[in-house]
Amino acid sequence: MKKVITITLALVFVAFQSMAATINDSTFNETTVVLHTSSGNLVGTLTFPTKSSKVPVALIIAGSGPTDRDGNNPMAKCANLQKLAYSLANNHIASLRFDKRAIGASKAAATSEADLRFETYIADAKDWITLLKKDNRFSKIIVVGHSEGSLIGMVAALNLADKYVSIAGAGESADNIIKTQLATQPQSVKDLCFPILDSLIAGKTVKDINPMLNSLFRPSVQPYMISWFKYNPQIEIKKLTISVLIIQGTNDIQVTVNDAQLLAKAIPSAKLVLIKNMNHIFRTLESTERTANVATYNDASLPINEELVSSITSFINN
Repeated sequence: MKKVITITLALVFVAFQSMAATINDSTFNETTVVLHTSSGNLVGTLTFPTKSSKVPVALIIAGSGPTDRDGNNPMAKCANLQKLAYSLANNHIASLRFDKRAIGASKAAATSEADLRFETYIADAKDWITLLKKDNRFSKIIVVGHSEGSLIGMVAALNLADKYVSIAGAGESADNIIKTQLATQPQSVKDLCFPILDSLIAGKTVKDINPMLNSLFRPSVQPYMISWFKYNPQIEIKKLTISVLIIQGTNDIQVTVNDAQLLAKAIPSAKLVLIKNMNHIFRTLESTERTANVATYNDASLPINEELVSSITSFINN
């Protein structure tokens, strides 16, 4: 029997505290920000344009897995979120990016896998927004969610943020995405997985899991999956009454143009920007070969796409 391919899930595991600047640049400076929660501190980086008094601020939310505030994880060192923050600062827009629970400097806020819920990430994002709203240096707050951070961000932005940006956000609920990924597996594998998925969709955990499926359906992760499956991005984005920008690269091997179109169809007032040749981590490459695309994930020297920056900048400032 063919081994099931592991599907990456976001399962890794209030006061403003400004610390010594970590970076000083001619156009911006950075300070560490700590969000105190009942289960430990979350740590982020505030990038603030120099020679500015009151500016817009973007809360940048990372995607799934052990991805840190800069966009890096053990398998990819691309610094895409850090580069986005710097590019926004060069356009007089502040930003806050943060390490998720159990990641980087936020390790102390880790919870057990069995206790983690998708709502945990949503609550954290809401708390960051609330923290930013208390700072009178910011004229407006824009939530910018990348990949899985798109769904977290769109739920958190409701009734709190002034604008919302989705970058490479999924257009379907997680259970549908997983079923699509499993569709290429042998029928015997699908016969094992689909009943489990259906049970989780119905809110019921499954005790007896084939050891081959533990990477995806181990008992400790099932409560998180149940909480995650509740959120359909097409439904959640429709709830937003603020300005929405949906961005998708045409050379993304993780999220498709169709995902962006599904989101845009759900909220016709949104602006949809399809960026030619941009991949999932904001790099531009004309090659359609997967190997070339994946190679960019570990090359932090590559610049991020300029149209991405200009689109977000224009949306925030107008």
